[in-house]
Amino acid sequence: MLEPVRKAPQGDIMKAPLIDNLQYANWSEKIFRQMREGGVDAVHVTIAYHESFREMVLQLEAWNRWFERLPGLIFKGTTAADVCLAQKTGRTAIFFGFQNPSPIEDDIGLIEICHQLGVRFMQLTYNNQSLLATGCYEDVDTGLTRFGKQAVAEMNRVGLVVDMSHSADRSTLEAIDHSSRPIAITHANPAWWHAARRNKSDEVLSALTNRGGMLGFSVYPHHLKEGGACTLESFCTMIAEAASRYGAQHLGIGTDLCQDQPDSVVEWMRVGRWSKEIDYGEGSADNAGFPPMPDWFKDNRDFGNIREGLHAAGFSDQETDGIMGANWLRFYEESFGPA
Repeated sequence: MLEPVRKAPQGDIMKAPLIDNLQYANWSEKIFRQMREGGVDAVHVTIAYHESFREMVLQLEAWNRWFERLPGLIFKGTTAADVCLAQKTGRTAIFFGFQNPSPIEDDIGLIEICHQLGVRFMQLTYNNQSLLATGCYEDVDTGLTRFGKQAVAEMNRVGLVVDMSHSADRSTLEAIDHSSRPIAITHANPAWWHAARRNKSDEVLSALTNRGGMLGFSVYPHHLKEGGACTLESFCTMIAEAASRYGAQHLGIGTDLCQDQPDSVVEWMRVGRWSKEIDYGEGSADNAGFPPMPDWFKDNRDFGNIREGLHAAGFSDQETDGIMGANWLRFYEESFGPA
């Protein structure tokens, strides 16, 4: 039985959207229903880590089955207008992204094909060196490669957002400089708050936002000060400091929620097919699996806690609405179409 459709707001004025710009959950009807319970209008989901083009297409096929089975809960999003459609019809728009450029293989023509298939975000690296740029776990950052510069230009042309969440600093700064359109760091936090290898320097975040880019704040425990013990107050106070440095209009949420995933998945994320040895990434041999989430954010029903925390940190209703989704909606409007 399908989830009952929520009544659309009266009139033409829609409420501010709730957008989470990064999740990689073990997808289920339960999770999609929690999205509806939490009032989540749009989610950017990962459909590739180390997959080839053909393997990525299998992920699209799986998502098509979800859309076919649960049309009253979710649908495929490709434009900013789909966020408004989600609100009007009481559903959640699902936007696709890659956390690695592996699906384009070594073929620049696949960038446009992926965009035509509905992909809207692509990271230039996932921790390691790629054909396009350097990941944040490499010892030496050589910046954008020749292919990387061509890829960024092609992504700009078709409307595929450059995402540098897992990239090293020089590569990120060069991507910002080389891109003719604002780019995104969809899921990370400032290194001045918590010096995780995946978090971003003040230099990077200043350059990103000065060029109109977006930062999505992550609640993945390895990106949080004190890990899973991080308090909501600490998280939202950090966002307030980021707003004072970079402007609240450039900030959003990208939780990096990996709900219900087995620990074997985090091994695939970290190792893929590139190593015969286990790489623990941000974890360790003693903490190899997914870390426990903070008690104020367990699933899609908990976004209200973040909203309340932002208000408590001094944000106005308008600023809070922006961080919770309106800023991402504006970015979608400016980014998903051809240049």
